[in-house]
Amino acid sequence: MSAFKTIDSESVSGKRVLVRVDLNVPMKDGQVTDAMRIERAAPTLAELAAKGAKVIVLSHFGRPDGKRVPEMSLRPLVAPLAQALGRPVAFAEDCIGPQAEAAVRALKNGEVLLLENLRFHPEEEKNDPGFVDSLSTLGDLYVNDAFSTAHRAHASTEGIAHRLPAVAGRLMQEELEALDKALGKPKRPVCAVVGGAKVSTKLDLLGNLVGKVDKLIIGGGMANTFLLAQGIAVGKSLAEKDLGKTALEILDKAKAAKCTVLLPIDVVVAGAFKANAPHAIVDAATCPADQMILDVGPKSIALYEKEVAGCATLLWNGPLGAFELAPFDTGTVALARKVAALTGAGTLLSVAGGGDTVASLAAAGVEEKFSYVSTAGGAFLEWMEGKTLPGVAALIRAA
Repeated sequence: MSAFKTIDSESVSGKRVLVRVDLNVPMKDGQVTDAMRIERAAPTLAELAAKGAKVIVLSHFGRPDGKRVPEMSLRPLVAPLAQALGRPVAFAEDCIGPQAEAAVRALKNGEVLLLENLRFHPEEEKNDPGFVDSLSTLGDLYVNDAFSTAHRAHASTEGIAHRLPAVAGRLMQEELEALDKALGKPKRPVCAVVGGAKVSTKLDLLGNLVGKVDKLIIGGGMANTFLLAQGIAVGKSLAEKDLGKTALEILDKAKAAKCTVLLPIDVVVAGAFKANAPHAIVDAATCPADQMILDVGPKSIALYEKEVAGCATLLWNGPLGAFELAPFDTGTVALARKVAALTGAGTLLSVAGGGDTVASLAAAGVEEKFSYVSTAGGAFLEWMEGKTLPGVAALIRAA
């Protein structure tokens, strides 16, 4: 990965520092129900404040479609952000204009200000030059600490980097360094675990990975499509019959790139998609016509664990089965714990990301035991697909 500057390269004392973070957290009845993103944003903000910067926090929340929607205000985040920082946080009723400008002028060195939801203005998502200028006039330095929004060329994620000196915050730095170790300059052999429901949502991902990794484990509903493409009946299982040709093309591409593709050799089947449904373990090639595949079986788990143990680097995106329904989380949990154990032993660098992935690792109790777990859904997926992320590219250009 090309070089990018970090906050280590800047003297921030007395400067107005615009910090783009992702505070798009789950809320219910005006209360934060999961503060993970706030907690992850806190180290950069706290460090800048401790160094005497005037810290101005930028974030979006929800999809207000360019309108002021009261229930999507960032005001309820002031208290949890202050708690995470251990210092007071001021709030401005807008992110540009007189209210924002007055709030910024009132800041003293070491103080923190949260501006109102960027997406209350339609110009934010349009990367409008005038809106970029209005944001830029509030700061002397721009810090992007929101990898999770880096795949969007918005005013606050890409535009400002062309107007102000731009550097990566600690979370962005950590993410980019972890991803570079996982796929940019990885230690080999490299294994990727890709699961989820549909091949159609991960065609670009699979196409990119088979040319870059040594082993590819395909699980979840998407594995059924690959089995079906090879003439293996999958009963009532979720499968995309119209993507059979595409699945075979991916397998051919993998063979040409000397990438070993691992599909289930035995599976757990049930007659209904519900928790604790009556189930059985069968060979992958013998799924009954009235049953559906909901997880990988013990032989598959043993195979995957053996293959992973022989690798130096692992990327994970998506569960191996219907992890949200017991006991069909068995395969995902078993492999996740094996990866965590190898990581703890220092023999494997493990990087995971994506909404379902984070949830499944948390359910397995190993979320903190991987080398790095990204909370960036779309950005993480696009990075794995080999796409250029505008927010990251802007930082690299600014270096």
